[in-house]
Amino acid sequence: MRLFSQLSWYFIREWRRYLGAVTLLIIIAVLQLLPPRVVGIIVDGVTRSSMSAGQIIMWIGIMLLTAVVVYLLRYVWRVLLFGASYQLAVELREDFYRQLSRQHPAFYLRHRTGDLIARATNDVDRVVFAAGEGVLTLVDSLVMGCVVLLVMSTQISWQLTLLSLVPMPIMALVIHRYGNQLHQRFKRAQAAFSSLNDQTQESLTSIRMIKSFGLEEHQSQQFSDIARDTGEKNLRVARVDARFDPTIYIAISFSNLLAVGGGSWLVWHDQMTLGQLTSFVMYLGLMIWPMLALAWMFNIVERGSAAWSRIRTLLAEAPAVEDGQKTLPSEPGILQAAIREFRYPASSGPVLSHLNFQLKPGEMLGLCGPTGSGKSTLLSLIQRHFDIQQGDIRYHDTLLSQLRIDSWRSRLAVVSQTPFLFSDSVAHNIALGKPSATQAELERVAKMACVHDDILRLPQGYETEVGERGVMLSGGQKQRISIAHALLLNAEMLILDDALSAVDGRTEHEILHNLRIWGQGRTLIISAHRLSALTEASEILVLQHGAVTQRGDHDALATEPGWYRDMYRYQQLEAALDEDEHEKGVPHD
Repeated sequence: MRLFSQLSWYFIREWRRYLGAVTLLIIIAVLQLLPPRVVGIIVDGVTRSSMSAGQIIMWIGIMLLTAVVVYLLRYVWRVLLFGASYQLAVELREDFYRQLSRQHPAFYLRHRTGDLIARATNDVDRVVFAAGEGVLTLVDSLVMGCVVLLVMSTQISWQLTLLSLVPMPIMALVIHRYGNQLHQRFKRAQAAFSSLNDQTQESLTSIRMIKSFGLEEHQSQQFSDIARDTGEKNLRVARVDARFDPTIYIAISFSNLLAVGGGSWLVWHDQMTLGQLTSFVMYLGLMIWPMLALAWMFNIVERGSAAWSRIRTLLAEAPAVEDGQKTLPSEPGILQAAIREFRYPASSGPVLSHLNFQLKPGEMLGLCGPTGSGKSTLLSLIQRHFDIQQGDIRYHDTLLSQLRIDSWRSRLAVVSQTPFLFSDSVAHNIALGKPSATQAELERVAKMACVHDDILRLPQGYETEVGERGVMLSGGQKQRISIAHALLLNAEMLILDDALSAVDGRTEHEILHNLRIWGQGRTLIISAHRLSALTEASEILVLQHGAVTQRGDHDALATEPGWYRDMYRYQQLEAALDEDEHEKGVPHD
């Protein structure tokens, strides 16, 4: 029952709908008392030969009219009640999505995609079912049960009513125990369902790799193990669930036995008429639904409560990066970084240390260094995916931590080293950040990203569906489409995180040339392993173990002893060998 108090904010806000539904339920409960009473009157009238055929038809007509009115009222309260619960589903999912969009990479390191999907779908459905069907069964069972008991005890016999209710307290205790067991088992079953979702999502997104390595049998076995575990946990839930109805039917059977036995004794001693006993047994039959509904309500609410605890835990999780209050001036500014030390939440040592630079509008900053040297981490800090513990990054001489995140990120266009494309057309993927873009604008940025000709060779050109995650495109095509998407945003700062790694040298050179023209008055930050991408940078930072070991422009670093010169010469030699093999027609991997 905790769930109803936890959702009280919604019930209070939607009190008109719920009050209307409850009022109609009370009216329906009162109307349902009429048929048993009428049947009792008819039975007594027939046995005493005091009722005419016309009177019997009249009473039957009243019962039919009552049934029609009850039908219409049930339709109205279902619209009111379930309309309110479905609105709760919309709001919960909106809150859930808003919470996910506010979170930062640290959050997604702790939560897997399948688990989040399970909470947004299955768990929300359980909560909404409790807010609709659970409220219905609670109110309906209480109102019907109380009204029937009141009529049975005041209009017929309070002694027989007490005798019939003897099994009910025992049943209530047993059902309460079942409810506690159900809550814990259903929570574990939902967690298992999340794991099953995770496995499904990972298997589908990595299906190419699975087939490449011949891991189909291994993955199938792994999936079967998780599916079997999920099934076992759900079976444990079903075992508890299956105990509710038999318990109720046994209790009701004993109630009927006591009612018939005690009522027969009262009729035998002329303390009750046969018609009254018939009405009493029919009223007792009306108690079957409240008892079943009460048990069903416990079942629904315990499932909803377990699901709500999973949802609430996630909704209550504050973002790792707090939003600021300041906004930025409209004109471009200077980006300044003075990072003394940064370490990830789960990291034992610093990832970046003693890193400083200043970048003015129209300048280009290059980042390079061995794998794991901290390039992507620095770009994440610039985007405010994490906050710096020691040091700061400023824009317009304002700390990034003081800026509104949406205001700051609206100044950035980012292309990551693993570009993501939606399962949509090429045109819609390019226009993602600017849906109103014209075809001419799309073609302009596609030409700047050197992907226009590739797009025209696709079956439907710009209207070609790229498949999930751009599965039908090559890595280089996905990178260039992502670059075109970033250029269309016309942001004042463009960040390329190794976004040219899958592009050949000639295309890379052409793209960089176009970016220099496009970037006049804008700030460019390019992280790259292939140093030819950094030749036009205003300043290059060479990172090793999170610290700057060399800095300067390309010409200076290419002659200065160190990692940059060695790597640049190695890459030049590798490019020359590749070109020589290409000219000789020698195949190579």
